[in-house]
Amino acid sequence: MESYKLIAENITVYYNNVKSIKNVTMKFKTNTVTSLIGPSGCGKTSFLRCLNRMHDMNKKVRVTGKVIIDGSNLYLDTVNPILHRRKVGMVFQKPNPFPTMSIYDNVIAGLRLNGIKDKKILDDAVQTSLKLAYLWDEVNDNLKQPAIELSGGQQQRLCIARALAIKPEIIIMDEPSSALDPVSTQKIEETIMNLKKTLTIIIVTHNMQQAIRISDYTAFMYLGKLIEFDETKKLFTSPNHQLTAKYVKGFFG
Repeated sequence: MESYKLIAENITVYYNNVKSIKNVTMKFKTNTVTSLIGPSGCGKTSFLRCLNRMHDMNKKVRVTGKVIIDGSNLYLDTVNPILHRRKVGMVFQKPNPFPTMSIYDNVIAGLRLNGIKDKKILDDAVQTSLKLAYLWDEVNDNLKQPAIELSGGQQQRLCIARALAIKPEIIIMDEPSSALDPVSTQKIEETIMNLKKTLTIIIVTHNMQQAIRISDYTAFMYLGKLIEFDETKKLFTSPNHQLTAKYVKGFFG
């Protein structure tokens, strides 16, 4: 029996009552990486934000459908979105460490918000999270350094560590390496491949070669619709839809 960590069912997103995402259904298997690809404006990020109820913060946006994690629909009125976000960590396109905080304080920011003060717990969380994000060896001797002094690639891995510190079960990433150099991109990809041993990861990327390198499954979206969702190798080598074939061959995008 296949194990699905997250199921998005008939997701529709309205911006000022105009549909931007149209009845999208996807099932994400446990301990896999899924890439969302498609041209700019096709709805990848809008869909991704549904998985973390990020649209709740915008009164002009309305979401219908279900997002089911461990059998529970996140869009029920009884669900606390703040508690839910502990299960689903998010990493944004642009590194966004808290600029006035140290590396150490950035990692544990979420834990402190949840009332955790025990120094041993915080110390352990910093070390574990930074190691998982492949950053520990580069910063362990200077954890009090302001996070803003790190390189762009280091800042993004710090943001991954910050998301990991609250022990999520799913990580969603919106083009986490698009602003980074090739070396930093490679480190982010290594981090993602390592994390899928214990987490389910969903990533938006414009880089189709990146999708091929790191993802088990790939979804192609176009004009707010899910066109095709399959194993990455199959989608790129023998897609079922002509539109998918044209996109992965670079005819548009």
